Amino acid sequence: MLGDTVIDVHPDDKRYTHFHGKFAIHPFNGRKIPIICDAILVDKNFGTGAVKITPAHDPNDFEVGKHHILEFINIFTDNGKINSNGGPEFAGMPHFKAREAVLATLKEKGLYKGARDNMMCLGLCSRTNDVVEPLIKPQWYVSCCRIAKEALDAVMDDENGKIEIFPRQYTADWKRWLENIRDWCVSRQLWWGHHVPAWYVTLEDDKMKELGTYIDHWVVARNEEEAQMEASRMFPGKNFHMSQDPFVLDTWFSSGLFPLTVLGWSDDTQDLKVFYPTSVLETGHDILFFWVARMVMLGIKLGGDVLLERCPSHWGNVIDPLEVINGISLEGLNKRLEEGNLDTSELVIAKEGQKEDFPNGIAECGADALRFALVTYTAQSDRMRISKELLGITSGVINCGTQAW
Repeated sequence: MLGDTVIDVHPDDKRYTHFHGKFAIHPFNGRKIPIICDAILVDKNFGTGAVKITPAHDPNDFEVGKHHILEFINIFTDNGKINSNGGPEFAGMPHFKAREAVLATLKEKGLYKGARDNMMCLGLCSRTNDVVEPLIKPQWYVSCCRIAKEALDAVMDDENGKIEIFPRQYTADWKRWLENIRDWCVSRQLWWGHHVPAWYVTLEDDKMKELGTYIDHWVVARNEEEAQMEASRMFPGKNFHMSQDPFVLDTWFSSGLFPLTVLGWSDDTQDLKVFYPTSVLETGHDILFFWVARMVMLGIKLGGDVLLERCPSHWGNVIDPLEVINGISLEGLNKRLEEGNLDTSELVIAKEGQKEDFPNGIAECGADALRFALVTYTAQSDRMRISKELLGITSGVINCGTQAW
C-alpha cells in the first residue's frame, strides 16, 4: 500500500462512474492517487471492484504501470526493510512488521473496513522458504533487435544464408525465438558468473549516496584503472569514489562468447584467423536459442561473422555408449553417478531409476550391435535416447547375429 500510485476500476462499473479521471488522497503521505479505468485487469464482481496498483512490487501491476505510464515507487531496501519512500512512520521496519503497522494505523484513522480471505499464489524462496517480494532494480541489457535480425537471416535467407540447421524442422524454433526477441537482460544477482565490468561514481557533493541513484554516474570499462580515467574525464575537478557493480553477467552471455574467447578474442590472434568461424556444432535442440542463437548473435557483432555453417541438433545421452559396448554392472552405473555433480536428493532418485531399468547392469553388446540398433531406432524419430528399449533392440541384434552365424 505504501507504494501504490493509482486506483483501477472497471469502466462499466456504475458504482465508480463519477470517480473517473479524479483523484484519491493517500491516507499516510497525502500523495494524489489518480483513478483510472481498465477493463482487462479489473473484475468488477470481485471484492470492492477497485484495485490499488503498486507498479514497483507486483508483476501484473508493473505491466499496468508501463501501459498507463505510472510512477514506480520502490519502498523496499535490499534487506527487506521499508525505505524513506514508505514514509517516516514506517521507514526502517521489516516488511512484515510494516504490514501490521499499516493495518493498525488504518484502524486508528477509522479507515479500516474489514478483511476477507482470498485464495492466491504466493511465491516462496526455494532456499529459505521466505516470501518473495518483487523488487525493481536497474539492470544491464543488450539491445537485440538488429543482431537478432542478422542471426535470423543467417539461417532463413534462402539466397544469402550461411547456417544450416539439421533436422530442418528446428529452423521453426529458431524463427519463432528470434522474430519475437526482446532486449536481453544480462545482469544477475546470484553470484555465479563474471563480474559486470561497470563502476558507479559517487560524487562528494551528491545529495543521495546510494549505489545506482543517478543513471549518468555509471562507467563501463575493461578494468578499474580505465574506469578511473573515464570517470575523471566525465567529472573533471570533482572529488569522487567508485564502486564496482555487485551484479554478475548472465552465464548464457558468458558462454555465448565461448567460441571467440577460446581463440584469444578480443586480440587479433592467429587462432582466431584460422579457426573462426567454425564449420559444425553438434548440440541439443533445447538450447538452440539459449546458447546457439546467442553465440551466433555475439559472433556476428563481435567476431564479424557467423559462428558456424552447420548445426546438427539432438538430445543428450544419459548412458555412455561405451557402457553399452563393453557392458557395466549396476554398481558401476551407480559409481558414475556419484562422480558427477548431482544433488544428494537427486542422486538417490537417479540410482533408483538405474536399479529399476538395469537391475543386472548392462550386458556387453559390442560396437556393431549398438550401431545397427541405433540405425534401426532412429528411423522412427530424430529424438533419440539410449534407454532400456534401445538396449533390448541391441540384444536382439546380438541374438539375431548369433543365429545367423
